[in-house]
Amino acid sequence: MKLTKMTAFAMTTALCATAAFADGHMDRTGWPESFTVGTASQGGTYFAYGSGWANLVAEELGMTGGGEVTGGPMQNMALVHTGEVAFGMTTMGPAAESLAGTNPIAPGLQMTNACAMFPMYQTPFSVTALSSSGITSIDEIPDGARIGFGPAGSTSDTYFPRMMEELGVNFERRNGGWSDLGGQLQDGLLDVIAFAAGVPVPAVSQLEVQTDINIIEFTEEEQAQIMAAFPVSEFNISADAYTTLEAPARSVSMWNFAIANCELPESFVYAVVDTVMSDNARMVAIHGAARSTLPENWDKNGVLMWHPGAARWFTENAGATIAADQIFGG
Repeated sequence: MKLTKMTAFAMTTALCATAAFADGHMDRTGWPESFTVGTASQGGTYFAYGSGWANLVAEELGMTGGGEVTGGPMQNMALVHTGEVAFGMTTMGPAAESLAGTNPIAPGLQMTNACAMFPMYQTPFSVTALSSSGITSIDEIPDGARIGFGPAGSTSDTYFPRMMEELGVNFERRNGGWSDLGGQLQDGLLDVIAFAAGVPVPAVSQLEVQTDINIIEFTEEEQAQIMAAFPVSEFNISADAYTTLEAPARSVSMWNFAIANCELPESFVYAVVDTVMSDNARMVAIHGAARSTLPENWDKNGVLMWHPGAARWFTENAGATIAADQIFGG
């Protein structure tokens, strides 16, 4: 199967071989002359973050590399699996579906040649209602509630309805942009909004300035139930994220991971991971979401096989204990 790339390189960088790692001391056997990172649409976090680390790696390794506009996590899994791009970025949900052969890009194809490379950041799931609704917990969401799940096909729209069903909530599904859904909630056209977006969500921050809202946390039991059923991790929305919160709110989040074609040379992927993970300040300068791009978050991957080069880096530098059967070719 061959997939058509959506665009040519974006923000490609070509630099001389005087940079770090380019002094001949590293085994470069089998390394490509250039590389591409599959990101998502321009203007989004994936494009800025992905193009940024691609350029950083290109500079440090003395190579040509850059980010490419794609359709996002699902397409990135397909592009990396087939080798049309060396690297990409995905969330754990699309990764799990791709491994199971339910990726809509290529139904039936199990995309097992895309390997975990390094943790990026979290996409938290959060629930908001107007205080006047009286809804303060998930089990108080009324039967047939009108719930806004964000843009159609988004991570929120894909997974939050399933989570609500898992928790026994019966609802009417509504879609739209976050700001539009916030307006509908305020106008009484929605009962609840279920967000999957970085916090603070601008639409929620705007709502709490204009009216009284409840930010609804999961109970410990609900959190555990969702974590058992979906590729998400424990998460607490910090109390300082919203003026409405007086204490952290219990939630879950779906991790975003950088991925690599599993057949890439071990030494190449090791060098890429070393470049990205050894200086977090440089990554945060690229995008604020990189505050979570930390070595200790290696354990947030519970879905993908590890690339051998990445597994070696985290084992040697982050005290990771990655089982052999979780490493590609192991």
